[in-house]
Amino acid sequence: MILYEYPFNERIRTYLRLEHLFRRLGELIPRSHPLDHHYALSTIFEVMDVAARADLKSDVLKDLERQKQVLHGYRGNPGVSERVLDEVIAQIESCFAQVNGTPGKAGHSLTENEWLMSIRSRANIPGGTCEFDLPGYYAWQHLAAEVRRADLERWAGTLAPLADSIYLLLKMLRDSGVPQKVIATGGQLQQTLPQGRTFQLLRLRIDPALGLVPEISGNRLIVSVRLMRQDSERMQPSSDNAPFELTLCA
Repeated sequence: MILYEYPFNERIRTYLRLEHLFRRLGELIPRSHPLDHHYALSTIFEVMDVAARADLKSDVLKDLERQKQVLHGYRGNPGVSERVLDEVIAQIESCFAQVNGTPGKAGHSLTENEWLMSIRSRANIPGGTCEFDLPGYYAWQHLAAEVRRADLERWAGTLAPLADSIYLLLKMLRDSGVPQKVIATGGQLQQTLPQGRTFQLLRLRIDPALGLVPEISGNRLIVSVRLMRQDSERMQPSSDNAPFELTLCA
């Protein structure tokens, strides 16, 4: 099954983008080829760009505190393990302390590294990191893989508090949803959202054997899914009845 996710607000959209980048970073750093480490460093710069939102840190702290208060509400519930509850709350408190204790925006300490910032300033220029533009960076790419990896792990470590918090918040958000089986009639589905709850994320799983791609749109009142079929040149609307799994997360 292929999983598609659709955020209902800008905050969750930013969280998903950061999660995507952190996962990519986690894949690239353990590798050995200089090209992989070049893209790992470019990913660090992308994280810094996305995390440059002035309100990101406060949003993360507010969401962590909100989740903590929600969990405290389960105290004394016979259907909830106190041990598991304590473990999750301890995770939240640890993430909160780390993010709160990080000065400035994510990666702020890296901006004081002139060598890294010289690479960052040219990374968005097509071919801007050639050896004649950045000979020092070219030399770094010829160091032993272990040396490059240690540098990347040190630089990425400054982003770890944000990464851990994003992973935890998105996991808790995803766990809040209940999957339901639905059918798109004639390739389309419109569903009115239940009132009284503010949904933040839609998750859609569809069998790749169907050869269909969902186009999702929505707001706090309604969600719409249109199934498309891709040929060699463009996407075409499908008129097939097709099943998929839909999950709304609040």
